Amino acid sequence: MSEKTSQSHIRFQISFTKPQAHYVDVRMEISGISQDQLELVMPVWAPGSYLIREFSKNVEGFKAMADGKAISHQKLRKNAWLVDTKNHAEISVLYRVYAFEVSVRTSFVDQSHAFLSPTGIFLYPEGMLNEPSEIQILPCNNWKTISTALENIGQNPYCFYAPNFDVLYDSPLEIGNQHIFKFTAANVLHEVAMYGGGMYDEEKLIADFTKIIEEETSVFKENPNQRYVFIIHNFNQGGGGLEHCSSTVLDVTRTAYADEKTYQDFLGLVSHEYFHLWNVKRLRPKALGPFDYQQENYTTSLWIAEGFTAYYDNLVLCRANLISVENYLKLLSEDITLVENMPGRKIQTLTEASFDAWIKFYRPNENTPNTTVSYYVKGSLVALFLDLIIIHQTEAKHNLDEVMKRMYNRFYKTENRGYTEAEFKTVLEEVAGSSLNHIYDQYINGLEDLDYNHYLGYAGLRLKVCAPETKPLPAIGISTSFTTQKLVVTQIERGTAAWQVGISVNDELLAINGNRIIDLEKTLQFLLPGDTIDLTLVRDGRLLELPVTLQKQHKIKYQIEEIAEPTYQQIISRNKWLICN
Repeated sequence: MSEKTSQSHIRFQISFTKPQAHYVDVRMEISGISQDQLELVMPVWAPGSYLIREFSKNVEGFKAMADGKAISHQKLRKNAWLVDTKNHAEISVLYRVYAFEVSVRTSFVDQSHAFLSPTGIFLYPEGMLNEPSEIQILPCNNWKTISTALENIGQNPYCFYAPNFDVLYDSPLEIGNQHIFKFTAANVLHEVAMYGGGMYDEEKLIADFTKIIEEETSVFKENPNQRYVFIIHNFNQGGGGLEHCSSTVLDVTRTAYADEKTYQDFLGLVSHEYFHLWNVKRLRPKALGPFDYQQENYTTSLWIAEGFTAYYDNLVLCRANLISVENYLKLLSEDITLVENMPGRKIQTLTEASFDAWIKFYRPNENTPNTTVSYYVKGSLVALFLDLIIIHQTEAKHNLDEVMKRMYNRFYKTENRGYTEAEFKTVLEEVAGSSLNHIYDQYINGLEDLDYNHYLGYAGLRLKVCAPETKPLPAIGISTSFTTQKLVVTQIERGTAAWQVGISVNDELLAINGNRIIDLEKTLQFLLPGDTIDLTLVRDGRLLELPVTLQKQHKIKYQIEEIAEPTYQQIISRNKWLICN
């Protein structure tokens, strides 16, 4: 998409005349227009969330004005409007946006606050993504605070400046009466905006956030921000985050701070999203910037952008002494267990998972576990292997941090461009001092089983299969839910008994061997692998009986443990990995 040279001035005014009905009122003023027609476009997706979200579906009441009168316009496409600007150097465009979807990537407005995810709010003039804009917020009468990474214009707390639309789209706004606290870490001023209450200890959050920030900054040896904003939404049930260059949005269950496990999960989320300010927001695959906001931006490298970030999130907590080494290894074991029990790991490669995120990862269905692998989780395990290889090959002189630092310095700071996957591989091999073709061939572009013990062995660790706590039940190979007094199949696992005999999602299970199923788990306790049962079910209103031969439960739980007598070099390698400093 080419960018036109323009003398235009763009200004937005945002107001909320009907917050109880979840509407945002937008007035867009454009001056300095020289062309006869102006195309205005709304993005279809939000960077960092790889799904076409069709934000324009929420737009209504579009009209264009000049000199106080309506001017003609027409809808060009689902997300584009063409305005007749002949003889008009200055126009105003007015529209409303319905905002009632709770997530970190979509806008929400009610009487208590407004959260604006900019790609679903602000139109841009075609060919003018590099143009600056001003944004004026007119809060509701009782709203007093605006939290955003955008810079204020002068001393006006309600007016902001964006040097281009990429920055505007990367700067969400929280508007209301959120609780604000600030602190400095890694020589950067940080602001935390808390909406929705929450059972948190402000001083503890500052201390723990500071440890995360300084540990992550030490990886790259600099923090590129002058100011950074955490927008945290505390809900009855919440979870998830979205990264931005100078801010992040986190959705959290408001009671999460009071429980050790859920608080640890929250810190992992903070660590993950903050690490993104380097990895993906600045150090990025070539396909992820400059963005095309009107269609999918495909890349095979999300296993780096997200997988490496997922690797570092808990590792940083360990290095910062926010979790113990034992706890970290337990979390790593859980990731291994998750991947190894995912049938899709034998079907989809990491590069395929990355490329198809738009149609598979973000559009899951009942067959997703059978056909896909998570580029987050498997990507993090490949990052683990690469980290341990580098430590081993360099005799603990370097680790994966050195790769991240070199990539950041070379492609962001020096060349200011995205990298190709081949260029990332080159730097990995440069630091490791050897070819990594086997890693790429087997685990990134291939489907071979991950050899955990080989690489964990470099750190004096090994992977073992946990003995089941109770006698394992025979397996049918299904997941079920109990709704409206019906036991309904929700998922069929590839290769299991259910898969073989043709049990289907949405089948209602009635009886086993003529006996009504009251509790499926209890019924299976009296059976053995190899037993054949007569399963009665309802499909599309018709009774069916299927003979099912039960299988041995194949779900396996893994645990990382230390080998009996680690060598000095293995201990040194482990320290370089987990302690680093």
